This record gives sequence, C-alpha cells and structure tokens, in this order.
Amino acid sequence: MSSSTIVVNDNIVAYLLDHIRAESHTARALREATATMPAAVMQISPLQGAFMAWMVHQFNVRNAIEVGTFTGYSALCVAEALPAEGKLIACDVSEEWTDIAQDYWRRAGVESKIDLQLRPAIETLDELLANNRASTFDFAFIDADKPNYDGYYERCLQLLRVGGVVAVDNVLWSGQVANELSQDSSTRAIRQLNDKIKSDDRVSAVMLPVGDGLTLATKL
Repeated sequence: MSSSTIVVNDNIVAYLLDHIRAESHTARALREATATMPAAVMQISPLQGAFMAWMVHQFNVRNAIEVGTFTGYSALCVAEALPAEGKLIACDVSEEWTDIAQDYWRRAGVESKIDLQLRPAIETLDELLANNRASTFDFAFIDADKPNYDGYYERCLQLLRVGGVVAVDNVLWSGQVANELSQDSSTRAIRQLNDKIKSDDRVSAVMLPVGDGLTLATKL
C-alpha cells in the first residue's frame, strides 16, 4: 500500500508498455509515424490508448464522440474496440492531419465505424443536439483547443446518456495548472474546467495522472 502516487520514470514506463494489451499493427504504425512529426506531442500515448480501449469494453460503448482527432491514433484505438455496429463521431478542423488518420483507419478496416466531421467541433455538437441526439452517447473524449474546453464539456454532457463517461485530456497540462505564474488562456481554461468538474453535481468524477492528466466524469 502507498499513500502517494509513484513517480513514473523510464523504467516504469517500459514495464507498463510490456504489460498492456499489444497494439494492433496498424495502431503501432500510425503512432510511430506520428512520432516523427513536428506536432507529435499532440498524440496520446499507447498506455492511454489501451486505457481508452478498455473503457470502450468496460462501459459497453456503442456510440462515441471524439473532440480533437489529430492523426487519428485515439480514434483508431476506440474504433478497434467498438463492436461492429458501433460508431465514433470524430471532430477536427485539420484536413492535413485527418487525411493521415483516414489512411490508417482504412488500413485497419475501421473506417466504416468513424464519422469524421471536418469543421469546428462546437458546430458538430450543436447539430447533434438539434437533431435530438441528447442522452444517446455512451462515451466522449475531449482533446482539442483548451480555451473551448468548457463548451465541449457542456455539450458532451448533454449528449451523454446517464451512466455515460466523458474523458477530458491534458488536465494537468505538463504541471502548469499547479503553477500560479502560468496565466495563458489555455492554462486558465483547463484550471477553470478542473475546478468546475470538482464541484459539478451532475457527474461523479476522478482526475488521474495518466498521460498529461485525464479526468473521467460519469453522468449521473
């Protein structure tokens, strides 16, 4: 037993990677290709990808939303874990990055499970709400522009069914949320949402030191 969180060094990371369910060949190829790109820091780790796939199974996810797709690794992890009839709505604004994503989704044979919406995510989420999709989704993953996090959270919460889960990424923001000297718009937005979720009686939530910090909130 321990009353503190273990410090994760390179040896621990290697051990963790050796003890998670192996990535598919396509997921690994996409992750390694993305790692060579200038914006590679935007990609989630294979540990987080495995965790998200586990959540899809654990929560019997059939309908999912992703806000922020980048080159498609997180979407691929989710789509591979979805049942044959499952659907993921993936929201992004970059044709450049999502062209890469769609190539690997095709290679993995999951492109039919993913509905890519190439426009501001707020527009997609608002359209879903207008089309009577409130309370019809099982899982949402938020990993996009930080100043809009609150708007994404509020809309995803409306779209989730009771018992559905929203996962919010980057909630520790490389430790900047705990640094009072950091007052840029992204850091402030993440802090504000962290504080909001802590006292939000619409959800049961936990913040985990997974990746760059991951909050899981279950809709009550």
